[in-house]
Amino acid sequence: MDQVISLKYIVASVVYSALGIAILSTTFMVFDKITPGDMWKEIVHEKNLPLAIALAAMTLAVGQIVASAIHG
Repeated sequence: MDQVISLKYIVASVVYSALGIAILSTTFMVFDKITPGDMWKEIVHEKNLPLAIALAAMTLAVGQIVASAIHG
């Protein structure tokens, strides 16, 4: 009888998750560099809603791309 959960699937999930988080973090930092000013200050202190929406859309888009790339 085959095991439903194999060690190789767990290791692959952890590796792909770490890779996805690293890519998402990198794109977040790049987005922060290309936008003028301090992004955290603009969103939290200045209540810049359009910047927050743009950051959320970028995060969702990159997350979807990474998930699709991992899934195959």
